[in-house]
Amino acid sequence: MAFVNLTSEHDAKFDFLNRFCRLATVNILSGIMVPLAGLVDVAFLGHLTEIRHLAGVILATILFDYLYRVLKFIRSSTNSMTAQAVGREDFNAMMLVGLRNGLIALGIAALILIFQYPIRELGFTLLSANSEVKDAGVAYFNARIWGAPAVLLNYVLIGWFFGREMNSFVLVMSLIGNAANVVLDYVMIINWGWETAGAGLATAISQYLTLLVGLTFACFNIKWQDFPAVLQKVLDWQALKASFALNGNILIRYLTFITALAVFTNLSSLMGTTILAENGLLLQVVTLSVFVIQGVGHATQSLTGKFKGKGDSKRLLPLIIVATLTSLLCALPWAIVSIVFPKTIFGLLTNHAELTNDIDKYTLWLLPVLAFAAIAFMLEGYFIGLAEGSTLRNSSLTALGVGFIPLAFVAWYFHSNHILWLALCLYMITSMVILVIQLPRTFHNYDTHHQQIATET
Repeated sequence: MAFVNLTSEHDAKFDFLNRFCRLATVNILSGIMVPLAGLVDVAFLGHLTEIRHLAGVILATILFDYLYRVLKFIRSSTNSMTAQAVGREDFNAMMLVGLRNGLIALGIAALILIFQYPIRELGFTLLSANSEVKDAGVAYFNARIWGAPAVLLNYVLIGWFFGREMNSFVLVMSLIGNAANVVLDYVMIINWGWETAGAGLATAISQYLTLLVGLTFACFNIKWQDFPAVLQKVLDWQALKASFALNGNILIRYLTFITALAVFTNLSSLMGTTILAENGLLLQVVTLSVFVIQGVGHATQSLTGKFKGKGDSKRLLPLIIVATLTSLLCALPWAIVSIVFPKTIFGLLTNHAELTNDIDKYTLWLLPVLAFAAIAFMLEGYFIGLAEGSTLRNSSLTALGVGFIPLAFVAWYFHSNHILWLALCLYMITSMVILVIQLPRTFHNYDTHHQQIATET
Protein backbone atom coordinates (compact mmCIF):
# COMPACT_ATOMS: atom_id res chain seq x y z
CA MET A 1 0.00 0.00 0.00
CA ALA A 2 2.86 2.35 0.87
CA PHE A 3 4.47 1.51 -2.48
CA VAL A 4 1.25 2.45 -4.30
CA ASN A 5 1.10 5.76 -2.45
CA LEU A 6 4.73 6.52 -3.30
CA THR A 7 4.12 5.68 -6.94
CA SER A 8 1.01 7.85 -7.17
CA GLU A 9 2.83 10.72 -5.44
CA HIS A 10 5.73 10.36 -7.90
CA ASP A 11 3.30 10.37 -10.85
CA ALA A 12 1.53 13.45 -9.48
CA LYS A 13 4.81 15.38 -9.36
CA PHE A 14 5.35 14.69 -13.07
CA ASP A 15 1.75 15.23 -14.19
CA PHE A 16 2.82 18.33 -16.15
CA LEU A 17 4.73 16.36 -18.81
CA ASN A 18 2.13 16.67 -21.58
CA ARG A 19 1.70 20.39 -20.89
CA PHE A 20 5.47 20.85 -20.97
CA CYS A 21 5.83 19.05 -24.31
CA ARG A 22 3.04 21.10 -25.91
CA LEU A 23 4.47 24.37 -24.61
CA ALA A 24 8.02 23.53 -25.73
CA THR A 25 6.93 22.48 -29.23
CA VAL A 26 4.85 25.59 -29.91
CA ASN A 27 7.49 27.84 -28.32
CA ILE A 28 10.13 26.48 -30.69
CA LEU A 29 7.88 26.99 -33.72
CA SER A 30 6.90 30.54 -32.75
CA GLY A 31 10.46 31.42 -31.76
CA ILE A 32 11.73 31.06 -35.30
CA MET A 33 9.04 33.41 -36.71
CA VAL A 34 11.23 36.54 -36.91
CA PRO A 35 14.36 34.92 -38.44
CA LEU A 36 12.12 32.92 -40.79
CA ALA A 37 10.62 36.17 -42.09
CA GLY A 38 14.09 37.34 -43.09
CA LEU A 39 14.88 33.95 -44.63
CA VAL A 40 11.76 34.10 -46.84
CA ASP A 41 12.76 37.58 -48.05
CA VAL A 42 16.26 36.32 -48.86
CA ALA A 43 14.86 33.32 -50.76
CA PHE A 44 12.73 35.50 -53.07
CA LEU A 45 15.41 38.14 -53.65
CA GLY A 46 17.99 35.44 -54.32
CA HIS A 47 16.20 34.74 -57.62
CA LEU A 48 16.47 38.31 -58.94
CA THR A 49 19.10 39.02 -61.59
CA GLU A 50 21.12 41.53 -59.50
CA ILE A 51 22.88 40.07 -56.47
CA ARG A 52 23.02 43.47 -54.69
CA HIS A 53 19.37 43.05 -53.64
CA LEU A 54 20.15 39.75 -51.94
CA ALA A 55 23.34 41.07 -50.29
CA GLY A 56 21.60 44.21 -49.02
CA VAL A 57 18.73 42.30 -47.44
CA ILE A 58 21.11 39.79 -45.82
CA LEU A 59 22.88 42.68 -44.07
CA ALA A 60 19.62 44.36 -43.04
CA THR A 61 18.23 41.03 -41.79
CA ILE A 62 21.27 40.62 -39.51
CA LEU A 63 20.48 44.05 -38.07
CA PHE A 64 16.81 43.18 -37.47
CA ASP A 65 17.68 39.77 -36.00
CA TYR A 66 19.95 41.40 -33.40
CA LEU A 67 17.48 44.22 -32.66
CA TYR A 68 14.48 41.95 -32.18
CA ARG A 69 16.46 39.29 -30.34
CA VAL A 70 17.40 41.88 -27.70
CA LEU A 71 13.79 43.05 -27.43
CA LYS A 72 12.49 39.53 -26.79
CA PHE A 73 12.89 40.28 -23.09
CA ILE A 74 9.35 41.67 -23.12
CA ARG A 75 7.95 38.31 -24.22
CA SER A 76 9.77 36.54 -21.38
CA SER A 77 8.61 38.94 -18.68
CA THR A 78 5.00 38.83 -19.95
CA ASN A 79 5.09 35.02 -19.93
CA SER A 80 6.45 34.89 -16.37
CA MET A 81 4.09 37.44 -14.79
CA THR A 82 1.02 36.09 -16.61
CA ALA A 83 1.80 32.51 -15.54
CA GLN A 84 2.12 33.59 -11.91
CA ALA A 85 -1.24 35.39 -12.12
CA VAL A 86 -2.77 32.20 -13.57
CA GLY A 87 -1.31 30.21 -10.68
CA ARG A 88 -2.95 32.63 -8.24
CA GLU A 89 -6.20 32.47 -10.28
CA ASP A 90 -6.15 36.27 -10.48
CA PHE A 91 -7.74 37.14 -13.84
CA ASN A 92 -7.50 40.90 -13.34
CA ALA A 93 -3.75 40.58 -12.75
CA MET A 94 -3.47 38.61 -16.03
CA MET A 95 -5.10 41.48 -17.93
CA LEU A 96 -2.92 44.06 -16.17
CA VAL A 97 0.27 42.23 -17.19
CA GLY A 98 -0.77 42.32 -20.85
CA LEU A 99 -1.85 45.97 -20.74
CA ARG A 100 1.22 47.24 -18.86
CA ASN A 101 3.71 45.35 -21.01
CA GLY A 102 1.74 46.42 -24.08
CA LEU A 103 2.31 50.05 -23.06
CA ILE A 104 6.03 49.36 -22.54
CA ALA A 105 6.18 47.68 -25.96
CA LEU A 106 4.53 50.68 -27.64
CA GLY A 107 6.92 53.05 -25.86
CA ILE A 108 9.98 51.11 -27.05
CA ALA A 109 8.55 50.86 -30.59
CA ALA A 110 7.99 54.64 -30.64
CA LEU A 111 11.63 55.19 -29.67
CA ILE A 112 12.78 52.81 -32.42
CA LEU A 113 10.75 54.70 -35.02
CA ILE A 114 11.94 58.10 -33.76
CA PHE A 115 15.59 57.02 -33.78
CA GLN A 116 15.44 54.80 -36.85
CA TYR A 117 17.90 56.96 -38.78
CA PRO A 118 20.81 56.69 -36.27
CA ILE A 119 19.99 52.99 -35.71
CA ARG A 120 20.14 52.38 -39.46
CA GLU A 121 23.32 54.38 -40.04
CA LEU A 122 25.15 52.84 -37.09
CA GLY A 123 24.07 49.35 -38.10
CA PHE A 124 25.17 49.61 -41.72
CA THR A 125 28.42 51.32 -40.71
CA LEU A 126 29.29 48.40 -38.42
CA LEU A 127 28.27 45.83 -41.05
CA SER A 128 30.19 47.68 -43.80
CA ALA A 129 29.16 47.27 -47.44
CA ASN A 130 29.65 49.00 -50.79
CA SER A 131 27.24 51.77 -51.79
CA GLU A 132 25.01 49.62 -54.04
CA VAL A 133 24.56 46.90 -51.44
CA LYS A 134 23.98 49.49 -48.71
CA ASP A 135 21.32 51.26 -50.81
CA ALA A 136 19.47 47.96 -51.26
CA GLY A 137 19.73 47.19 -47.55
CA VAL A 138 18.57 50.69 -46.57
CA ALA A 139 15.48 50.38 -48.81
CA TYR A 140 14.59 47.12 -47.05
CA PHE A 141 15.27 48.61 -43.60
CA ASN A 142 13.20 51.74 -44.28
CA ALA A 143 10.17 49.62 -45.16
CA ARG A 144 10.47 46.86 -42.56
CA ILE A 145 11.22 49.14 -39.58
CA TRP A 146 7.60 50.37 -39.57
CA GLY A 147 6.60 46.89 -38.43
CA ALA A 148 8.39 47.41 -35.07
CA PRO A 149 5.20 48.23 -33.07
CA ALA A 150 3.56 45.05 -34.38
CA VAL A 151 6.62 42.90 -33.61
CA LEU A 152 6.82 44.12 -30.01
CA LEU A 153 3.08 43.84 -29.39
CA ASN A 154 3.20 40.33 -30.87
CA TYR A 155 5.90 39.48 -28.32
CA VAL A 156 3.56 40.65 -25.54
CA LEU A 157 0.61 38.68 -26.93
CA ILE A 158 2.69 35.53 -27.44
CA GLY A 159 4.05 35.78 -23.88
CA TRP A 160 0.51 36.40 -22.58
CA PHE A 161 -0.93 33.39 -24.42
CA PHE A 162 1.93 31.12 -23.37
CA GLY A 163 1.54 32.24 -19.75
CA ARG A 164 -2.07 31.03 -20.00
CA GLU A 165 -1.05 27.89 -21.98
CA MET A 166 -3.14 28.97 -24.98
CA ASN A 167 -0.66 27.31 -27.32
CA SER A 168 -2.96 26.92 -30.33
CA PHE A 169 -3.45 30.70 -30.56
CA VAL A 170 0.31 31.25 -30.85
CA LEU A 171 0.62 28.53 -33.47
CA VAL A 172 -2.16 30.08 -35.58
CA MET A 173 -0.55 33.54 -35.26
CA SER A 174 2.80 32.16 -36.44
CA LEU A 175 1.32 30.21 -39.36
CA ILE A 176 -0.84 33.10 -40.62
CA GLY A 177 2.02 35.59 -40.27
CA ASN A 178 4.50 33.48 -42.21
CA ALA A 179 1.97 32.45 -44.87
CA ALA A 180 1.05 36.12 -45.39
CA ASN A 181 4.74 37.01 -45.68
CA VAL A 182 5.27 34.42 -48.44
CA VAL A 183 2.22 35.60 -50.42
CA LEU A 184 3.07 39.30 -50.03
CA ASP A 185 6.71 38.67 -50.97
CA TYR A 186 5.60 36.96 -54.18
CA VAL A 187 3.19 39.78 -55.06
CA MET A 188 5.49 42.69 -54.21
CA ILE A 189 8.84 41.28 -55.36
CA ILE A 190 7.93 39.04 -58.30
CA ASN A 191 4.69 40.57 -59.63
CA TRP A 192 5.14 44.26 -58.85
CA GLY A 193 8.94 44.41 -59.03
CA TRP A 194 9.37 46.42 -55.81
CA GLU A 195 12.60 44.52 -55.03
CA THR A 196 14.08 45.12 -51.55
CA ALA A 197 11.55 47.77 -50.51
CA GLY A 198 8.77 45.33 -51.40
CA ALA A 199 10.39 42.61 -49.28
CA GLY A 200 10.61 44.91 -46.27
CA LEU A 201 7.04 46.15 -46.71
CA ALA A 202 5.74 42.58 -47.09
CA THR A 203 7.37 41.58 -43.81
CA ALA A 204 6.01 44.66 -41.98
CA ILE A 205 2.45 44.08 -43.26
CA SER A 206 2.58 40.38 -42.33
CA GLN A 207 3.59 41.38 -38.79
CA TYR A 208 0.52 43.63 -38.52
CA LEU A 209 -1.68 40.80 -39.82
CA THR A 210 -0.21 38.56 -37.10
CA LEU A 211 -1.01 41.27 -34.55
CA LEU A 212 -4.60 41.52 -35.81
CA VAL A 213 -5.06 37.76 -35.36
CA GLY A 214 -3.54 37.90 -31.86
CA LEU A 215 -5.69 40.85 -30.77
CA THR A 216 -8.79 39.04 -32.05
CA PHE A 217 -7.94 36.00 -29.92
CA ALA A 218 -7.22 38.26 -26.92
CA CYS A 219 -10.58 40.04 -27.26
CA PHE A 220 -12.40 36.72 -26.95
CA ASN A 221 -10.45 35.86 -23.79
CA ILE A 222 -11.00 38.99 -21.73
CA LYS A 223 -13.69 39.55 -19.11
CA TRP A 224 -15.02 42.78 -20.55
CA GLN A 225 -17.19 43.48 -17.51
CA ASP A 226 -13.98 43.81 -15.43
CA PHE A 227 -12.07 45.76 -18.06
CA PRO A 228 -12.98 49.35 -16.92
CA ALA A 229 -11.84 48.61 -13.35
CA VAL A 230 -8.63 46.97 -14.60
CA LEU A 231 -7.89 49.88 -16.93
CA GLN A 232 -7.84 52.28 -13.98
CA LYS A 233 -4.98 50.28 -12.39
CA VAL A 234 -2.74 50.11 -15.47
CA LEU A 235 -0.76 53.23 -14.54
CA ASP A 236 -0.17 52.17 -10.92
CA TRP A 237 3.39 53.40 -10.37
CA GLN A 238 4.56 50.66 -7.98
CA ALA A 239 3.38 47.90 -10.32
CA LEU A 240 4.90 49.65 -13.34
CA LYS A 241 8.17 50.03 -11.44
CA ALA A 242 8.27 46.28 -10.71
CA SER A 243 7.51 45.55 -14.37
CA PHE A 244 10.27 47.91 -15.54
CA ALA A 245 12.72 46.29 -13.12
CA LEU A 246 12.02 42.75 -14.36
CA ASN A 247 12.09 43.83 -18.01
CA GLY A 248 15.34 45.74 -17.44
CA ASN A 249 17.08 42.80 -15.79
CA ILE A 250 16.04 40.41 -18.56
CA LEU A 251 17.19 42.98 -21.14
CA ILE A 252 20.64 43.03 -19.51
CA ARG A 253 20.79 39.24 -19.86
CA TYR A 254 20.04 39.42 -23.60
CA LEU A 255 22.58 42.23 -24.08
CA THR A 256 25.36 40.31 -22.32
CA PHE A 257 24.90 37.23 -24.50
CA ILE A 258 24.80 39.28 -27.70
CA THR A 259 27.88 41.21 -26.52
CA ALA A 260 29.72 37.92 -25.99
CA LEU A 261 28.83 36.80 -29.53
CA ALA A 262 29.84 40.19 -30.97
CA VAL A 263 33.23 40.13 -29.21
CA PHE A 264 33.69 36.50 -30.29
CA THR A 265 33.04 37.47 -33.94
CA ASN A 266 35.27 40.56 -33.83
CA LEU A 267 38.18 38.63 -32.31
CA SER A 268 37.65 35.92 -34.93
CA SER A 269 38.08 38.53 -37.66
CA LEU A 270 41.39 39.64 -36.11
CA MET A 271 42.65 36.06 -36.49
CA GLY A 272 42.12 36.09 -40.24
CA THR A 273 39.44 35.60 -42.86
CA THR A 274 39.55 31.79 -42.71
CA ILE A 275 39.07 31.68 -38.92
CA LEU A 276 36.26 34.25 -39.19
CA ALA A 277 34.49 32.19 -41.86
CA GLU A 278 34.92 28.89 -39.97
CA ASN A 279 33.69 30.38 -36.70
CA GLY A 280 30.79 31.98 -38.57
CA LEU A 281 29.73 28.57 -39.87
CA LEU A 282 30.04 26.99 -36.43
CA LEU A 283 28.01 29.83 -34.90
CA GLN A 284 25.23 29.06 -37.38
CA VAL A 285 24.90 25.65 -35.72
CA VAL A 286 25.01 27.28 -32.27
CA THR A 287 22.36 29.86 -33.26
CA LEU A 288 19.97 27.28 -34.71
CA SER A 289 20.26 25.07 -31.65
CA VAL A 290 19.80 28.07 -29.33
CA PHE A 291 16.41 28.79 -30.95
CA VAL A 292 15.37 25.24 -30.05
CA ILE A 293 16.85 25.40 -26.53
CA GLN A 294 15.12 28.71 -25.84
CA GLY A 295 11.81 27.09 -26.76
CA VAL A 296 12.38 24.69 -23.88
CA GLY A 297 13.40 27.63 -21.68
CA HIS A 298 10.16 29.49 -22.47
CA ALA A 299 8.11 26.37 -21.63
CA THR A 300 9.99 26.17 -18.33
CA GLN A 301 9.14 29.84 -17.69
CA SER A 302 5.41 29.25 -18.10
CA LEU A 303 5.17 26.24 -15.80
CA THR A 304 7.57 27.69 -13.20
CA GLY A 305 5.45 30.85 -13.02
CA LYS A 306 2.28 28.82 -12.54
CA PHE A 307 3.82 26.63 -9.86
CA LYS A 308 5.12 29.72 -8.05
CA GLY A 309 1.70 31.38 -8.24
CA LYS A 310 0.07 28.28 -6.73
CA GLY A 311 2.82 27.84 -4.13
CA ASP A 312 3.37 24.37 -5.59
CA SER A 313 7.09 23.98 -4.87
CA LYS A 314 7.05 20.15 -4.98
CA ARG A 315 6.84 20.24 -8.78
CA LEU A 316 9.78 22.63 -9.25
CA LEU A 317 12.52 19.99 -8.95
CA PRO A 318 10.74 17.51 -11.28
CA LEU A 319 10.30 20.38 -13.75
CA ILE A 320 14.04 21.14 -13.60
CA ILE A 321 14.86 17.46 -14.24
CA VAL A 322 12.51 17.20 -17.23
CA ALA A 323 13.61 20.55 -18.68
CA THR A 324 17.32 19.70 -18.31
CA LEU A 325 16.97 16.35 -20.08
CA THR A 326 14.81 17.90 -22.82
CA SER A 327 17.28 20.75 -23.37
CA LEU A 328 20.19 18.34 -23.69
CA LEU A 329 18.22 16.10 -26.06
CA CYS A 330 17.45 19.15 -28.21
CA ALA A 331 20.99 20.55 -28.20
CA LEU A 332 23.38 17.60 -28.39
CA PRO A 333 22.22 16.10 -31.73
CA TRP A 334 23.23 19.38 -33.47
CA ALA A 335 26.74 19.03 -32.04
CA ILE A 336 27.10 15.29 -32.65
CA VAL A 337 25.96 15.42 -36.28
CA SER A 338 28.29 18.37 -36.97
CA ILE A 339 31.23 16.54 -35.37
CA VAL A 340 30.62 13.22 -37.15
CA PHE A 341 29.72 14.67 -40.58
CA PRO A 342 31.50 18.06 -40.76
CA LYS A 343 32.03 18.12 -44.53
CA THR A 344 28.42 17.16 -45.24
CA ILE A 345 26.83 19.59 -42.77
CA PHE A 346 29.02 22.59 -43.50
CA GLY A 347 29.07 21.71 -47.19
CA LEU A 348 25.39 22.68 -47.19
CA LEU A 349 26.39 26.18 -46.08
CA THR A 350 29.45 26.74 -48.28
CA ASN A 351 31.19 25.23 -51.30
CA HIS A 352 34.65 26.50 -50.27
CA ALA A 353 36.71 23.35 -49.71
CA GLU A 354 39.40 25.23 -47.76
CA LEU A 355 36.79 25.86 -45.06
CA THR A 356 35.07 22.46 -44.92
CA ASN A 357 38.39 20.58 -44.99
CA ASP A 358 39.78 22.34 -41.89
CA ILE A 359 36.66 23.08 -39.86
CA ASP A 360 36.77 19.68 -38.11
CA LYS A 361 39.63 21.07 -35.97
CA TYR A 362 37.05 23.14 -34.10
CA THR A 363 33.78 21.19 -34.37
CA LEU A 364 34.47 19.33 -31.09
CA TRP A 365 33.91 22.63 -29.26
CA LEU A 366 30.24 22.46 -30.24
CA LEU A 367 29.70 19.60 -27.78
CA PRO A 368 30.62 21.40 -24.52
CA VAL A 369 29.33 24.80 -25.70
CA LEU A 370 25.87 23.45 -26.59
CA ALA A 371 25.69 21.11 -23.59
CA PHE A 372 26.39 23.89 -21.09
CA ALA A 373 24.25 26.37 -23.07
CA ALA A 374 21.32 23.94 -22.92
CA ILE A 375 21.43 23.83 -19.13
CA ALA A 376 22.24 27.54 -18.68
CA PHE A 377 19.41 28.77 -20.94
CA MET A 378 16.93 26.38 -19.34
CA LEU A 379 17.87 27.67 -15.88
CA GLU A 380 17.50 31.23 -17.12
CA GLY A 381 13.95 30.36 -18.15
CA TYR A 382 13.35 28.91 -14.69
CA PHE A 383 14.50 32.06 -12.87
CA ILE A 384 12.55 34.30 -15.26
CA GLY A 385 9.49 32.19 -14.40
CA LEU A 386 10.15 32.97 -10.73
CA ALA A 387 10.48 36.68 -11.71
CA GLU A 388 13.97 36.73 -10.16
CA GLY A 389 15.39 39.20 -12.65
CA SER A 390 18.27 40.26 -10.39
CA THR A 391 19.55 36.66 -10.15
CA LEU A 392 19.50 36.41 -13.93
CA ARG A 393 21.20 39.80 -14.35
CA ASN A 394 23.99 38.99 -11.90
CA SER A 395 24.72 35.59 -13.44
CA SER A 396 24.90 36.96 -16.99
CA LEU A 397 27.10 39.94 -16.06
CA THR A 398 29.46 37.65 -14.11
CA ALA A 399 29.55 35.19 -17.00
CA LEU A 400 30.53 37.98 -19.39
CA GLY A 401 32.98 39.86 -17.14
CA VAL A 402 34.63 36.94 -15.35
CA GLY A 403 33.97 33.91 -17.53
CA PHE A 404 34.30 35.24 -21.07
CA ILE A 405 36.12 38.58 -21.49
CA PRO A 406 39.47 37.77 -19.75
CA LEU A 407 39.96 34.48 -21.60
CA ALA A 408 38.76 36.00 -24.90
CA PHE A 409 41.57 38.54 -24.76
CA VAL A 410 44.05 35.79 -23.88
CA ALA A 411 42.85 34.11 -27.09
CA TRP A 412 43.44 37.36 -29.00
CA TYR A 413 46.92 37.76 -27.46
CA PHE A 414 48.00 34.22 -28.38
CA HIS A 415 46.04 34.25 -31.65
CA SER A 416 44.37 30.98 -30.59
CA ASN A 417 40.94 30.03 -31.87
CA HIS A 418 40.79 27.09 -29.43
CA ILE A 419 41.15 29.47 -26.47
CA LEU A 420 38.45 31.69 -28.00
CA TRP A 421 36.04 28.75 -28.07
CA LEU A 422 37.08 27.89 -24.51
CA ALA A 423 36.11 31.46 -23.53
CA LEU A 424 32.62 31.01 -25.01
CA CYS A 425 32.35 27.67 -23.23
CA LEU A 426 33.38 29.31 -19.94
CA TYR A 427 30.66 31.95 -20.41
CA MET A 428 28.06 29.17 -20.47
CA ILE A 429 29.66 27.29 -17.55
CA THR A 430 29.86 30.40 -15.34
CA SER A 431 26.23 31.31 -15.97
CA MET A 432 25.13 27.73 -15.35
CA VAL A 433 27.12 27.29 -12.10
CA ILE A 434 25.86 30.56 -10.58
CA LEU A 435 22.24 29.62 -11.32
CA VAL A 436 22.68 26.04 -10.06
CA ILE A 437 24.01 27.41 -6.74
CA GLN A 438 20.80 29.45 -6.40
CA LEU A 439 18.50 26.48 -7.10
CA PRO A 440 18.12 24.81 -3.66
CA ARG A 441 16.58 27.86 -1.95
CA THR A 442 13.87 28.11 -4.65
CA PHE A 443 12.45 24.66 -3.89
CA HIS A 444 10.97 25.75 -0.55
CA ASN A 445 10.90 29.57 -0.53
CA TYR A 446 7.76 29.95 -2.62
CA ASP A 447 5.83 27.24 -0.84
CA THR A 448 6.53 29.03 2.46
CA HIS A 449 5.55 32.36 0.93
CA HIS A 450 2.27 30.90 -0.35
CA GLN A 451 1.46 29.43 3.06
CA GLN A 452 2.05 32.83 4.70
CA ILE A 453 -0.34 34.50 2.26
CA ALA A 454 -2.97 31.80 2.88
CA THR A 455 -2.63 32.28 6.67
CA GLU A 456 -2.95 36.07 6.40
CA THR A 457 -6.04 35.65 4.21
